[in-house]
Amino acid sequence: MQSATSPAPETEIAVSATVVEHHRLRHDLAVIRLECTDSMVPFRAGQYVDVTVPQRPNLPRRLSPALPPSMDGKLEFHVRTVPGGWVSGAIVSDTQPGDVWSITSPRGGDLHLDDTGRIAIMIAAGTGLAPMRALILDAARRENPPRTFLFVGARSPRDLYAADMLSLISEALPWLTVVPVVESVEDPSVPDPWHQRILSRIGDIGADPDELLEGSLDEIVTSYGAFGDHQVLVCGPGAMVQTTVQRLTESGTPIENIRFDPY
Repeated sequence: MQSATSPAPETEIAVSATVVEHHRLRHDLAVIRLECTDSMVPFRAGQYVDVTVPQRPNLPRRLSPALPPSMDGKLEFHVRTVPGGWVSGAIVSDTQPGDVWSITSPRGGDLHLDDTGRIAIMIAAGTGLAPMRALILDAARRENPPRTFLFVGARSPRDLYAADMLSLISEALPWLTVVPVVESVEDPSVPDPWHQRILSRIGDIGADPDELLEGSLDEIVTSYGAFGDHQVLVCGPGAMVQTTVQRLTESGTPIENIRFDPY
């Protein structure tokens, strides 16, 4: 099994980036877009960085960019609050355009698409979608991107926060198939005010109910059998990654085919 970490670079760098957009999509989730101020963050798609925000200046938070590197220095992060998460909660609730973040040297790199041309199976839960999106957009720059299947999991349809974006990407990229998976096809009875706000403004842009698969992400993915000649990427909460990797190997996927990064 490939490690989820890489050695830290010998020389740590810090790049300043300014928040230009803060989109609160759910009560516990926001998308933040930034522009680098002076220099660019030297990362590769699929890596993660430590960010420090003005609301919690002494508490770095590990995040993975949702866009591949670009010459214009644009960055995007997807952040969900976690229980007791001082930094994640502050980012989701209190971030404002004009805030300046400090971003340190990238780490990781196990999440990557190789050049073998093998079919890629991507398995993402929650904001683990962010690095997968960066990898997909990066692959779109290649002359021959690999056939890719993205399984994206959530608790309910409402939690598929990027359904509209994924629909647009899959329409534009014929080699990409998106498979939405939910633990329940019914949304919680308690409304999410931020989701309701989006519905009132632009209508329902969620996943097509006819395309939803119901079940746990690991069960749905492994129901397709072993991925013996594929490159398999897994990203999400630590427990989800551990369970999914275990189910994959138990169903016959070679461990050396699996790349993962708890997010």
